[in-house]
Amino acid sequence: MADTSLQYDQIIKQCQDVFSKKAVDYGTAWRILRTPSLTDQIYIKAQRIRSIQEKGEAKVAEGIIPEFIGIVNYSIMALIQLEIGVAETAEQIVMDPAQAVELYSKYIHAAKDLMMNKNHDYGEAWRQMRISSLDDIILMKLFRVKSIEDHHGNTIVSEGLDANYYDIINYSMFALIRLVLENEQ
Repeated sequence: MADTSLQYDQIIKQCQDVFSKKAVDYGTAWRILRTPSLTDQIYIKAQRIRSIQEKGEAKVAEGIIPEFIGIVNYSIMALIQLEIGVAETAEQIVMDPAQAVELYSKYIHAAKDLMMNKNHDYGEAWRQMRISSLDDIILMKLFRVKSIEDHHGNTIVSEGLDANYYDIINYSMFALIRLVLENEQ
């Protein structure tokens, strides 16, 4: 059986590398985005994955792997925004790249810890799931997030925004492990 922790770490490196390079290219302009805007960015990526899966081809050169990486990274941005708030001024948008990477690391490792606990209980059932099912679950979680956002973050018995973003990260990481490391396409 594959070492899930090691595989997860390999995918973290790939996702964090993209995040870090984009921080150099664009800075932290994403700090201006409110969480519903980040949710919509994640939705666009998950919907594109579904569309490519259903049509069997992509007309834009990027396939689904970069989209899953984008889902991970936008979800982490959302978690960061939930913690420190949305930038309201141009000065607040600017974040030291090292601080952004430090926050990124905090949230991706919290996601990994959650995954390891759940993976223990579920016995790595995700390895038998279809990539399309992983994407469908991400879309379902996004509709839950939108509903929570529409209710201003208030829930009666459900988990909050952060729990759903963590689940979205982990389902994306499962897909990336399967697509990148197990070469299932």
